[in-house]
Amino acid sequence: MLDPAAFASTPAPGRDCGACTLCCKVYDVPALDKPAGTWCRHCQPGRGCGIHETRPQHCRSFHCLWMTETWLGPEWKPDRAKLVLSVDPATRFLLVQVDPGAPGAWRREPYYAQLKSWAAAGAQQARHVIVFLNKNATVVLPDRDVPLGVMGPNDRIVARPRSTPQGMTLDVEKVAA
Repeated sequence: MLDPAAFASTPAPGRDCGACTLCCKVYDVPALDKPAGTWCRHCQPGRGCGIHETRPQHCRSFHCLWMTETWLGPEWKPDRAKLVLSVDPATRFLLVQVDPGAPGAWRREPYYAQLKSWAAAGAQQARHVIVFLNKNATVVLPDRDVPLGVMGPNDRIVARPRSTPQGMTLDVEKVAA
């Protein structure tokens, strides 16, 4: 299970959520029995959290990459992109949580080309780009996208380099831990 509380971060100067509440839709919030892909019952879309002062730590500690990284332009703000970006603190994978109301958003430009660029830059360090639509994962590789299906809490992603006539490539698969 993705745990946004593990992604504790600090907002960059000048960044705030404003009317964006997409994280309230795309993530699981176990403390509120809220599954990924549905609006939290406490969310007031476009306005914020109805229980802001008492919201779970899970929500309290999370800030998306757009909030923490000023090098991401306004087009990456989640309510505009329909994508919430974060970095897994353990694997350093770039996680892209897609709004299920716009399932193809990650394949639109300028997003798809940038995801491919990040995939190429991270490939040598095994820092993969993983797109999630609810719990369905797709690994974005420089040369192709690999759907892995539903990721369970004990599933892991394994990548193995393979030589091809065109050069090195990665094979990725989901394995149970």
